[in-house]
Amino acid sequence: MPKTAFRLESFTESVIREMTRISDKYNAINLSQGFPDFDPPPELVAAARRALAEGYHQYAITWGSPRFRSALAKKQQTWMQIPINPDTNIVVTCGATEAMIVAMMTVCNSGDKVIIFSPFYENYGADTILCGAEPVFVPLYPPTFDFDPEELRKAFQEGVKALVLCNPSNPAGKVFSSDELEFIAKLACEYDTFVITDEVYEHIVYKPNIHRYMAAFPDMESRTISCGSLSKTYSITGWRLGYVIASADVINAAKKVHDFLTVGAAAPLQEAAVAALELPLSYYLKLQKEYTQRRDLFLTYLDSAGLQYMTPQGAYYVLVDISEFGFENDVLFCQWLAKDVGVAAVPGSSFFHEPVNHLIRFHFAKKEKTLKAAGEKLLQIGSLL
Repeated sequence: MPKTAFRLESFTESVIREMTRISDKYNAINLSQGFPDFDPPPELVAAARRALAEGYHQYAITWGSPRFRSALAKKQQTWMQIPINPDTNIVVTCGATEAMIVAMMTVCNSGDKVIIFSPFYENYGADTILCGAEPVFVPLYPPTFDFDPEELRKAFQEGVKALVLCNPSNPAGKVFSSDELEFIAKLACEYDTFVITDEVYEHIVYKPNIHRYMAAFPDMESRTISCGSLSKTYSITGWRLGYVIASADVINAAKKVHDFLTVGAAAPLQEAAVAALELPLSYYLKLQKEYTQRRDLFLTYLDSAGLQYMTPQGAYYVLVDISEFGFENDVLFCQWLAKDVGVAAVPGSSFFHEPVNHLIRFHFAKKEKTLKAAGEKLLQIGSLL
């Protein structure tokens, strides 16, 4: 028998999805895979019913239905503060997962190098390898997960084609400061490099932190490829609606990649999602308030359990230090946690290029009663060891 592609040997299946399977096996509370247990806005659900009843059952235009792209351009133009033409600056994708691989395949040739900050969402390394490119990892240093400017400059000096920026960050919960983004932008211009941004948590930011869009920085609009999704903002992770926003030249190339990857995102869901994109500012303020309450509630339980953590500035994840428990590694701890405590987390080692085995990641995109139930279980950790 012929062998499968050798590039697949350099990464595993998703550790995050594996932890969901382990969570289901032990009937644990799933704080591993980042999806909510609450419903989307009712306006969005009603719009989905109408879209199905009104016959949106066939392909939409490959790079996105006109109504969806128009609504998305209007909404993102307001937040990003850059001009966005719905016909020339947008490709609608099957979630941000496809948006990222589309962006990577659009700009990378085989043998190119791509900077990835570590810790990183596990897809970035796999996307780079699948494109035939080589990841160049630059560490973010806890507890604030800042980068060393000289280390980043040295990475750019390797002749990289792109840098991947997740902001707000998964898994660290870091929101990059204006000074940090300005420094990255300066290097991208100096070394003629693309910046591929993953901004799916753009609206989940905790005061006093502010999310700033890389594309809005001077001279960055043409070299930034902004990837986003409706999944986290509107609690519709299963709808798989994402997008790429970039210059017309980049989008013309991205349309070809997207067309041959998935053809198009679901037509009735694009039609329905217009209702979400037209929600008023009050929706986003309420979203921020509610996620702040969830974060503060969950961190209170971590404090009571005596667990050490890095306070998230954005997104809905928290990294917890498990050094004191004496486990050989974070994978064994997470297996024990799901089986004996009844709460599922993700081993932090799956996010780091460096040999980090003392951190685990929880997510808190859950109803208050779910977080309380998980918190009560976590309070038992000390007595169970």
